[in-house]
Amino acid sequence: MEMSHLKTFRIVAETLNFTRAAERLNLTQSAVSHQIKALEEELGEPLFIRAKRGVKVSQAGKIALEYAVRILDDADALKEKILGRERSPVGRVRVAAATQAFVHLFAPLFESFMDTHHGIDLSFRTTVSTEQTVADILNGAADVGFASLAVYSPNLQVMKLFEDELLLVVGIEHRLAKLRAVSVDQIEQEKMILFERGASIRRATDQFFDEIGVRPDLSLESNDTFFIKLMVERGLGVSLLPVWAVRDEVKAGRLAQLHITGHRLRRSVSMVSLGRFQPSPTRAFIEYMIQCQSKLQSMAEAERKGK
Repeated sequence: MEMSHLKTFRIVAETLNFTRAAERLNLTQSAVSHQIKALEEELGEPLFIRAKRGVKVSQAGKIALEYAVRILDDADALKEKILGRERSPVGRVRVAAATQAFVHLFAPLFESFMDTHHGIDLSFRTTVSTEQTVADILNGAADVGFASLAVYSPNLQVMKLFEDELLLVVGIEHRLAKLRAVSVDQIEQEKMILFERGASIRRATDQFFDEIGVRPDLSLESNDTFFIKLMVERGLGVSLLPVWAVRDEVKAGRLAQLHITGHRLRRSVSMVSLGRFQPSPTRAFIEYMIQCQSKLQSMAEAERKGK
């Protein structure tokens, strides 16, 4: 039984797709199929149930997967122990999140991490939605992601980091800009600029509108936060955005934030990674972000309070 075959088996079980597994492993699909077939012949049981739209792990495969993951994790841990990388991690960590989150929330923390972990190369991948972030983790395009939507997957480890809040955002010349709070009736009279359907922030706002009984009059939709803010500045409509995402524009006097009387739209932001043994650089990054939980929450609260 070869370690490479066990690794291939684990990747196919994670992706449930031979083509995607081959891409992650940098192998041909036929090579992946050959390795799985060889492992199945050695174990004497089929590990996957083939179907038109991919594969499912068989009952024997589920049992084999538990052992394969344990063996591979122990092998990785042994290698790190021998190489001494537990104390001084060396390698790369690929992080996925929305562009605005990188710019306003995580950038200072990431800079501090790189200053204290010289052997770790931190690379960034921007995504348009939580679904894309999660997909990047599952298909191996990223090691750690940040998601603002509930994530459920047996293959993932999900840890809540902090909560943020969305407020009504208007241009500084807007008739509501001088107010501290607005009513639901006032919101109903406005044209809304929202994220496109499918984006996690759009799901949060749609759910919020359902709760307060508002049918938004859409002016336009976009997944570009910078474009949405610019259109709000120019008076084409109003929007609901995280308070930290409009920090610079509010301080510069181009946008104003308003609370909605009697209502609050809060979201949980979580850190997502594969729920298995992680290389020491990834573990170091995850541990660092956990240590920064209170700092992240303080940053979000400070923005909400206008500090």
